Amino acid sequence: MDVEVLNAGKLPPTGVGERLASLEAKVARAVGYAKAPATVRAYRSDWRQFTDWCDGLGIEPLPAAPVTVAAYVAELADPPHGQAPAKVSTINRRLAAVGQAHQLARHPNPCTDPIVRETMKGIRRLLKVAPTQKRPITTDDLRHAVALLPDTARGVRDRAILLVGFATGMRRSELVGLNLDDLTPEPRGGLEVRLRTSKTDQDGHGRTILIAAGTGDTCPIHALERWQGLLEAGKGSLFRPVDRHDRIRDGRLQPAVVAEVVKAAMASIGRNPDDYAGHSLRRGMASAAAANGAPDHVIAHTTGHHSIATLRSYTAAHAAERPASSYLNL
Repeated sequence: MDVEVLNAGKLPPTGVGERLASLEAKVARAVGYAKAPATVRAYRSDWRQFTDWCDGLGIEPLPAAPVTVAAYVAELADPPHGQAPAKVSTINRRLAAVGQAHQLARHPNPCTDPIVRETMKGIRRLLKVAPTQKRPITTDDLRHAVALLPDTARGVRDRAILLVGFATGMRRSELVGLNLDDLTPEPRGGLEVRLRTSKTDQDGHGRTILIAAGTGDTCPIHALERWQGLLEAGKGSLFRPVDRHDRIRDGRLQPAVVAEVVKAAMASIGRNPDDYAGHSLRRGMASAAAANGAPDHVIAHTTGHHSIATLRSYTAAHAAERPASSYLNL
């Protein structure tokens, strides 16, 4: 958006130019909020990679010719000097960044040109490999692992991370994004967890996940209560760093720590930690609930998968009566 477009080619009255400039800045800020911060950072980095590549060849990056973009992705897939090829997912993200830059600058998107599409089709065939998925955590493995955790601050925290992550099927970013005031006791003895934003909810509509009470040491609600008992009352992040002296620090836990907790827990019971990651909790929850008879729409109601969103909209009330975590035998 520029002043000329807004003003239809006429000179603005006194003071209007400043207002139009202010409106232009507001549009820029709104566009920035359209993407998650991590996505914005990735796009900036990817756009810089493309412009550097173009500069090295003396090619114009904006607007870029479709053949330029095709050559760029072809070299990413088959780089010189014996370098490792980029993953298809990386190349797709680079293309998205190039396309976004052109759209924001109001240039035609070269990434939609047939030559780029055909090049990507060949790249996908060239680089196609079977995706490596991490193993899901089973209920038995989880039970054994949490039993070995010490009653230290770190042990109490890690027990809560494992059990809540398993019961809710949250992504690791969602799990560490929880705040203390996102938790509300439920009249039937369960716990409502407010998920404010997620990977598939960039607009921040939010949703609520119900955790059913478990039994004994594997009850996720009891594990959370023990962890909360170590924190000062008030607001703030739920899961926080614990230093090497077992002191709880302020701040928010990084998503990568969830993967470290999962790997350490699996290693403690003799499993290969390389086979597991933070996503193992989410996969394990869905697998265990399905094995114990949970219908797909009940699992999706907890995990937030959109593939059966229409079905879930009809069964939301029924699904809330028995959440997926009640099928886990915790």
